[in-house]
Order: sequence, then structure tokens, then C-alpha cells
Amino acid sequence: MLKRWSEWRENRQIARIHLSEQQWQQAMAYPSAAQLAPALTQRWRDMTLRFLLRKNFYSGAGFVISDEVRLRISAQATLPVLAIGLHWYDDWDSIVVYETAFIPPFAQRDESGLVSHSRRVLSGEAWLRGPVIFSWEDVIGAGHGAHNVVIHEVAHKLDMRSGAANGAPPFHHTMSPARWHEVMTEAWDWAHQAQRNGRPVPIDSYGLEQPGEFFSVLSEHFFMQPESLFEHWPQVYEQLMLFYQQDPLRGCFVS
Repeated sequence: MLKRWSEWRENRQIARIHLSEQQWQQAMAYPSAAQLAPALTQRWRDMTLRFLLRKNFYSGAGFVISDEVRLRISAQATLPVLAIGLHWYDDWDSIVVYETAFIPPFAQRDESGLVSHSRRVLSGEAWLRGPVIFSWEDVIGAGHGAHNVVIHEVAHKLDMRSGAANGAPPFHHTMSPARWHEVMTEAWDWAHQAQRNGRPVPIDSYGLEQPGEFFSVLSEHFFMQPESLFEHWPQVYEQLMLFYQQDPLRGCFVS
């Protein structure tokens, strides 16, 4: 009963939101958006507004959180879960937005309990039991190449649902964890060998720092430059397609 009331209340809130076509087009920083079927585009728009209502946006260092900020981040964050559902984001609700790259003001506790105070300048960050943080400057820079800081950080959040950002998110029952591990390990090893030998790697080298970053960078490429990822690593593309239950090359869902 409570769930039905919450859905009714959310539907009422969505009905009161005025979103022009121009605003929506500006929010869709996604190269393959034109390939989406009209029904999927409408689903994306609806899920974007639901995400916007469910998450709390906070200012970093006094940055003004406008409707454009909320909408664009919500649209990009919703894209990866378009097929698998917004409930994959139910374990977090806070988003902090800085105007530009930032130094995290929080102390971070690792799995062993050690607390560290990072002084690195970042464009985005996802906390295991905390917020997702973005640089607005980097958010609006999405759409040029494979880089998309929002997709990168929410991919970390999906990965963390298994307990840690280790490159192995919770798998659907139709997936084979052994096959995922085999494909991702082969690509990981090949990329590191290519890097050591001075050969080009088909993804941002930042993804080679650790398995969690590998998954997030691959996710960026999957949505932003699917043709390139499929051309170089078709088996990796297939595993991501099975996880996200989308095929960006064809603009459709898969099951």
C-alpha cells in the first residue's frame, strides 16, 4: 500500500514538471541518442524525472544547483540503468556538485578501517556508503569522445552493490560470472601488455589503474563510443551488453 501511494505521489509530482523539448535535447549528452526507439526515449525521459525527484542535490563550495544541473546529471545517470531499473540506485540518495574540479573534503575509510584524507584534484568521485560527487565543468564536457564523468561514477555505484568497486558488479541470473571474469581478465592483461610495449590501448589508460576503474571506463566507452569498443573488444562489449541489458549500437534493449 505504501509503495502504491509513493508511486501515485511521484506521478503527481512528475505531471507538474514542465520540461520543454529544448531542455530535454540539451540534457541528452549521448552520441547514440538518435538511434533510440521513440518508446525508449520516452522511458528515458520518465526515468530521468523520477531520478531527479528521488535524489538530493547539494552544492559544493557554493556552486548554484540550477534546474539545468539537476536535469543533465539525472539524464546521464539514468542512461546506464535504462533497462535494468532505477532500483539499482536505491542504496544512495545524495549528489554533490562543484563548479570545477575539486579536492574531496571528506575523510575516506577503506575496507580495513584505515582513514585517509585525499588531496587529489578530481572531476568525480563515488563513495561506498556516501554521495556521488561531480565537477559541473566535466559534466557539461560529456559528449566529446568517450569521457563521461557521470556514467563513470554511477558505474562505480553499480559495481559497489557487490560490496566493493572491484570490477565485478552483481550479475543477473542469466549471466555467467566465470565468463565475465575470463573476458575481463583477458582484456585487462592484453591492455597492460600493450601499454608496456608502447602500443595504443582502445580505452583511456586511467582504466588500467585497477579493476574498478577498468569497469567504469569500459562503461563510458560502451555508451559513448560503442562502435570503437565493439571493434576492438567484441567479447567485452557482449558482457557489458548482458549486464546493462542494452545494445547502444542498435539503440535497443536485450534480454
